Amino acid sequence: MGQQYSELSEKHITFISRQKVFFVGTATGDSRVNISPKGMDSLKIIDDKCLVWLNVTGSGNETAAHVQVDPRMTIMFTAFEGNPMILRIYGTAEAIHQNDENWDELYSLFNPLPGARQIFKVSIEMVQTSCGMAVPYFDYSGERNQLKEWAEKKGNEGIREYWRNKNQESIDGIPTNILEKNV
Repeated sequence: MGQQYSELSEKHITFISRQKVFFVGTATGDSRVNISPKGMDSLKIIDDKCLVWLNVTGSGNETAAHVQVDPRMTIMFTAFEGNPMILRIYGTAEAIHQNDENWDELYSLFNPLPGARQIFKVSIEMVQTSCGMAVPYFDYSGERNQLKEWAEKKGNEGIREYWRNKNQESIDGIPTNILEKNV
């Protein structure tokens, strides 16, 4: 059933490219485990050992806080249509903020999204597949536009104010360094 690989194969890359949602898991040694669903065409594969994903402003900023303390990250994809499969990527992640040297180069890989706050660059250590036979079928009916519209309405200054009020620490009080790196 389950198999492990040291890198992404073409079959894995094709599977990932068809998925509309993925899940990101992070934690520090003594924090709560955070699992976040992601979408919005926000993940790009660099090569068989590296990927990046664009994080937009949301209610919390757990992933950035966790990765800066403990860079472990798990990304999970699951088939909601077609043949069943679950694919997990285990790796080491780096949080890249807007004023970091490689932001522009990496951000250019994405269609611009309002409220973009970090890019996570993940060095892949292991890829694991499993059957996914218990995952139900779901039909994709389109993207949600509420987050994009909210960020557009707030504008850049409104987003930075939101970061000041809501995104400086994880729920466990771990700093995200969002303002220090974006001032």
